[in-house]
Amino acid sequence: MKIPDLFGKLLAEIILRTPLAADKFLRWTIIANPTAGGFTIKSRWKAHAAMLLKCVEQARANPLHPDAAPSQTAAREGDVFGLITTAGGGHAQSITEALVEEARKAAAESPSFKPFFLIITAGGDGTSLEVLSALFNAPEEIRRSFAVLRLPMGTGNDGADAWELDAALGRLTGSADIVFQRALRLSTATPGKGPFLAFNILSVGLDAFVTHMTNKMKGKLPGDSYKLWVDVASLLYDRLYKVGPLEVKAFNEAGEEAASFTEKLLLLAVGESGYRTYGSHKRILPDERNVCAVKQMSVFRKVALKGLFTTGEHINKPESILFSARRVEFKGKYPILAQMDGESVLLGPADFPAAIELTPPSIPILIRKHLVN
Repeated sequence: MKIPDLFGKLLAEIILRTPLAADKFLRWTIIANPTAGGFTIKSRWKAHAAMLLKCVEQARANPLHPDAAPSQTAAREGDVFGLITTAGGGHAQSITEALVEEARKAAAESPSFKPFFLIITAGGDGTSLEVLSALFNAPEEIRRSFAVLRLPMGTGNDGADAWELDAALGRLTGSADIVFQRALRLSTATPGKGPFLAFNILSVGLDAFVTHMTNKMKGKLPGDSYKLWVDVASLLYDRLYKVGPLEVKAFNEAGEEAASFTEKLLLLAVGESGYRTYGSHKRILPDERNVCAVKQMSVFRKVALKGLFTTGEHINKPESILFSARRVEFKGKYPILAQMDGESVLLGPADFPAAIELTPPSIPILIRKHLVN
């Protein structure tokens, strides 16, 4: 049996015994990127297969769900286990759009039959970004009949619901609640350019350059090219993009000014919340504050501080500015790259002022019950 097929078979066994939505018609869809590192890197797949088997055994202690089956979309486009493998960029988004339409039709045709849709993403941050973006744009009443579980099957997995597969699957084998997560939205002054969405971290500057180059060279360099570009960016970034002053103004949940400054910034990162990572678990936001700005510095200083972003110790250095905000506005005179959960876009002077803001809670995410206040 091929790896994606085995993955779907084992995951279906877990879903058939999940206590989630036990009083509802549960319809599931597994959206998997077969080229993700969690499938293609042998050592990772071996570890994932072992975790899946362990979780199957745990699930067998639960009774069968009274009414669980693959969605119509999964039955039409996927296999008997409710698994659809993506064929390229945009496919995960189109699958989710089809699921939204399936939910809309079900609600319109039979008020007594209201299926609850579980979407499980099995890929990297790009796969989950496509799924969440499509769901974000669905009507609120439709979104309330969905839940999303993001499995860490990519190389970075900063946007996944857990860093390890068994921890994520625990939301299916044990008791879980659904919470609504906010999105990050980047808007520009240029009509028709944006808005752009992210669900983990949205940032501008050097880290967006790393993302841009990683994507550009994907498939051309062996291994995890993100780590390579982190080192190269320290030398190249200032030569390719002029680091001029950025005027930054931020506002809190009440609309009051939270910060205001003008600095030459190496990067400006805004998270959906604090305690968030990017770039394969770099702790850019290591505490409850959701905004981090880092001032421009010499190449030697960049090299000296680079390792601190892994541990989160960069926040103790004078180059770092941290605070909490709901909306961050910025403008400058020179082009700057932005990245949204691993996708990049170039912003030019005509796009300023630009703003990164938190949306109202909109995306239904599974979370273990004991983690909910």
